[in-house]
Amino acid sequence: MPAQNSLMLGADRALYLGELPATGWHRHASPVFLQGLSGRFALHLPAGRVETCHSALVDTGVEHVFDPHGEAVALVYLEPDAVEAGALRALFRQRGGVILDPARPVQARSASQTRLQSFDLPALLTLDLPEVAPLDARVQRSLRLMRQGGEQPWGREAVAAAVHLSPSRFNHLFSAEVGVSFRDYRIWSQVRSAMSAMAQGPRLTDAALSGAFVDSSHFSRMFRRTFGMTPSSVLKPLREVRRV
Repeated sequence: MPAQNSLMLGADRALYLGELPATGWHRHASPVFLQGLSGRFALHLPAGRVETCHSALVDTGVEHVFDPHGEAVALVYLEPDAVEAGALRALFRQRGGVILDPARPVQARSASQTRLQSFDLPALLTLDLPEVAPLDARVQRSLRLMRQGGEQPWGREAVAAAVHLSPSRFNHLFSAEVGVSFRDYRIWSQVRSAMSAMAQGPRLTDAALSGAFVDSSHFSRMFRRTFGMTPSSVLKPLREVRRV
C-alpha cells in the first residue's frame, strides 16, 4: 500500500493519494478524476450548485471547489495529450463539464489504489471511453516542449516558432484543441515541474526554481490559482513523491 499523502508523476498524467484540505475556487488546465477512498466528498460548482458524491470527472477549465470532508481521496490529472484525455473530452461534450459518480464502487481499497497507480481508468470507471482522434500534432509538440521545463518558461512566440505557426494562429489552435489558453496551460506546466522537483528534496524554494518561477512567493500565488490551496498545505505533508 502506498505511503499516505503520496504523489506520482508520469509523462502525461499525475496521481495524488491521501488527505487534503478543502480548496478555494479554481480551475485546471487538464481534466481531473476525483475519487473518495473512504467516503463521500462535496463538489461546489457555479450558480450555487453543490453535489455530494463518491467520484467525479471535471473537465478542463471548469471552476469548482473540492471539499474532501476529511476523507482520503485520489486525484488523477491527465495532460491534454494523454489518450484518455481525448476520450474524456468527447464524453464531456455529450454530458457536460462535470460527470458525477462515474467510478466503480471502492470495495477493496488496496485494489482501487493499484488501479489508480497504474492509471487504469477503464478499470476504474463504469463509462465506456470512446476512441477519438489525437490532438493536432503541432499542439502535441508544444505540450511536450513546455513539459521539458528549463530556466525560463516557454513564451508563446518561441513555442509558435518551434511548431512553425504564427503566434496568433498558434494561440487560436492551442485554445481550440486543449480547452484553455496557452498562458493558463503554461502556468499549469510550471507548477507541475515544481511538484516534480519535490522528488529530489522537500524545499519549496528549490521546487519554485525548478518550475521557473521568480521566487517562492510567485510559485505560491500560481499554485493557489491552479489548485485552490497553498503549496505548503499540499506538498509539505507528502511522504512520497515519485516520477514514473
